[in-house]
Amino acid sequence: MLENKPELSEQLSAKQMEVPTEQGFPGFSFLKRRVSHCSCILMQPFRRLVLQMSRNVQVIPVASPLRKKRVDFEDTPDSEASKPKRPRLGPVSGLTPCLQPLAQPPCAVDQDSRVLRIGPYILLEPREEGHSYRAVHTHTETEYSCKVYPARSYPETMAPYGHLSPHPNVAQVAEVIQGDQNVYIFFQPGRGDMHSHVRCRKRLPEREAAGLFRQMAEAVAHCHDHGVILRDLKLRKFLFVDRERTKLVLENLEDACLLSGPDDSLSDKHGCPAYVGPEILSSKNSYSGKAADVWSLGVVLYTMLVGRYPFQDTEPAMLFSKIRRGVFSIPDGLSPKARCLVRCLLRKTPSERLTAREILLHPWLASGGAASEDSCTNPSGEQGLEQVVPDTWSQEEVEEEEEEEDLHS
Repeated sequence: MLENKPELSEQLSAKQMEVPTEQGFPGFSFLKRRVSHCSCILMQPFRRLVLQMSRNVQVIPVASPLRKKRVDFEDTPDSEASKPKRPRLGPVSGLTPCLQPLAQPPCAVDQDSRVLRIGPYILLEPREEGHSYRAVHTHTETEYSCKVYPARSYPETMAPYGHLSPHPNVAQVAEVIQGDQNVYIFFQPGRGDMHSHVRCRKRLPEREAAGLFRQMAEAVAHCHDHGVILRDLKLRKFLFVDRERTKLVLENLEDACLLSGPDDSLSDKHGCPAYVGPEILSSKNSYSGKAADVWSLGVVLYTMLVGRYPFQDTEPAMLFSKIRRGVFSIPDGLSPKARCLVRCLLRKTPSERLTAREILLHPWLASGGAASEDSCTNPSGEQGLEQVVPDTWSQEEVEEEEEEEDLHS
């Protein structure tokens, strides 16, 4: 009779058939109620058949819950989740800064080339054409930023770090790992860069700009004091380290050079086109590396306050021509002290620019960017810096412009 009624056997749950006893089937009372509606089935024969079946049922112990296997980053990801998930961030591991590389770390790459393991770190999401990665420490789950350099350039790359003492506005190296062909340098991660911040905000209020620019000048002054020339200063080089975006650090020193003495003369042409100084474009001889960094700071400050570069053009030749002339305009709306500082930095003659330390003494930074109609003073307290940096061209600049026009005619 049970064979003709398969639906009745399916109604027996696994729990009801797990624990048979000699006294009878424990779930029979429930089954009796269900079957009582079927007048075509006799209960007694069915009961005997069920009891006979219950004696043949094996008691299967309830299995303990399976323990989840920790998925190693080195395992090949499933096809449904080929994109690596963002790991949960843990507390800062407090790694001791180390400038000596480790010898040949273990390295593994998965099949889709999205996950690279270097020592205890997992490298994810390559940026800047594979030059930079988001990294995660496998033991602490702390996130880092990783810069990758050719192994042959390791001594030159790390030289500036060895001469700098720790500074709150300069990113510190967390660890260095040297591979067969590349060197991997790990830094604390940033929370966005100044270039993206200014691009999103268009322009910054003077109070906010003063607080951020002071930290930039502090970083540059610290580097100059230790004989390090940055050469490629720009907004993108400075990263926020807090969610409120009030604290900045200089991201790295990958383009910096180390001076061998007090002379800061350089001869190589290095820098971002929009931030490069006129002496680098015009001079066939050496130029002051520190003064070139100060010019770049002037471009940074102008862009923060105005929302655009002081010199810009779609054609590189025209852009360089404008930079060589050194002529720019400051829109209305800025305080006299802010205008004064911008002009003190974007002086065509390098020797007339403020030094990085003198920038920190400027009245605009001393007042925290507060708007004031007071005349500008220099760091020694003398009045009239606005007259020292006139809007009009000097006779030398006029003559150079005439010579350039003659060459093009």
